[in-house]
Amino acid sequence: MSILLKASDLKTPMSASDLFSRTGPLVFEVGFGDGRYLEHLASANPEWNLVGAEVSLGSVWRAYRRMNRSGIREVRLFKGNARFLVRDVFEEGSLDRVFVNFPDPWPRKKHLKNRLLQVPFFQILSSRLKPGGSLFLTTDHPEYFEFSVQQGQESLCFDVIQGPPPPATLETKYARKWRDQQKPIFHAEFRCHTVIPSAPRPISSIEMQHATLKGSLENVGPFTKQVRRFEGGHAFVMEAYRELDSQGLLFKVISEEQDFRQELLIQAWPKKDGVYVSLQPFGDPMTTKGVREAVLAVTDWLVSQGLELDQTWV
Repeated sequence: MSILLKASDLKTPMSASDLFSRTGPLVFEVGFGDGRYLEHLASANPEWNLVGAEVSLGSVWRAYRRMNRSGIREVRLFKGNARFLVRDVFEEGSLDRVFVNFPDPWPRKKHLKNRLLQVPFFQILSSRLKPGGSLFLTTDHPEYFEFSVQQGQESLCFDVIQGPPPPATLETKYARKWRDQQKPIFHAEFRCHTVIPSAPRPISSIEMQHATLKGSLENVGPFTKQVRRFEGGHAFVMEAYRELDSQGLLFKVISEEQDFRQELLIQAWPKKDGVYVSLQPFGDPMTTKGVREAVLAVTDWLVSQGLELDQTWV
């Protein structure tokens, strides 16, 4: 398997043996930046199997080149949301430890909901860590540090042990920047002592969801915004566009589930035996429950326009 993970490589949930060709401690870094700390972890602990998640495409590419230069192969780099991997991909009791170094503190009040280290995340993480497993946080932001400590304690799953940051965390790109500005650096270990069991997750492949319908797209419309509610979130079909060849439709959809939001593109186009509706790979979508519901929302609207549902694969 390539060190670059694509959504199509994943299953929900997915065992460590599916990710790596060997056994070993499974370690996760959230927001790996240019990969400097992942490189350190791999060099210092060659027996570890390392997974990193990063939302910046440029950072993923820089980390990928760094790993290739260093000859590091037992690492997997994922461009996407860390919550998705923890909630949907990692098996229960599979993670040895998690590192979060200098995360975005989302300091504005209206953006607090975007912070990773909150009670719901800690509670989900409790079931993904091995017994006694830990999350390690290092940050320059005192308010975010205080907030994270409070959230970890309120989750009722973690002991919080504050102390000096490991020396290697002070050599990362952002750590050097803050040290040059003489900012204090805060560090804590969140050690899991209580597990909150999660709901069973059926094993499924991460693949493009789709449906087929009988009928024609020629006479559909006009379109109005559609909202599909489901347990844990909403799917909003915001806009529909006629393709330039007038043969198909494109739908802009927003999926919101718990603390996870995605903007999606769903296409409906005619085929010899009817109409095909499918999630498109634009933007590297992660096919969570919300994405499946988004495909169904588009399908339901087309049915309301006179088409007949044939079959769904969601």
